[in-house]
Amino acid sequence: MAYSIDFIKRAVAYKQEGHTLKQLQEAFGIPAETYYDWKKKLDNGFVFGAKAKGGRKRKIDKEALKQAVEIKPDAFLWELAGQFNCTPVAIHYALKNMGITIKKSSLSIMKDPRGEELIFAKR
Repeated sequence: MAYSIDFIKRAVAYKQEGHTLKQLQEAFGIPAETYYDWKKKLDNGFVFGAKAKGGRKRKIDKEALKQAVEIKPDAFLWELAGQFNCTPVAIHYALKNMGITIKKSSLSIMKDPRGEELIFAKR
């Protein structure tokens, strides 16, 4: 259960005013362990309600990857991976997340049912 910052500060102040742990539990409905945890965090300067900034730092810069694909759209994944010092799988997932797919061939290669020759047909 999440408590508001104001509630936490009031509970700690209530106990520091001289009330017992039993009175604290009856008044605020929290166990002694929770009080001691909150008091320790407040004494150490912990900021309740503060959220971590942004996400984690990524190895592949999305803008640089987009520019690399625009410069050479027919580059293999392993070529792009060499530029960004990562694996081809990482490049694949980065491109997939960016909505960039591989260029599809306009010709289909099929075997002739009567023989072994190849037929090139437009899709």
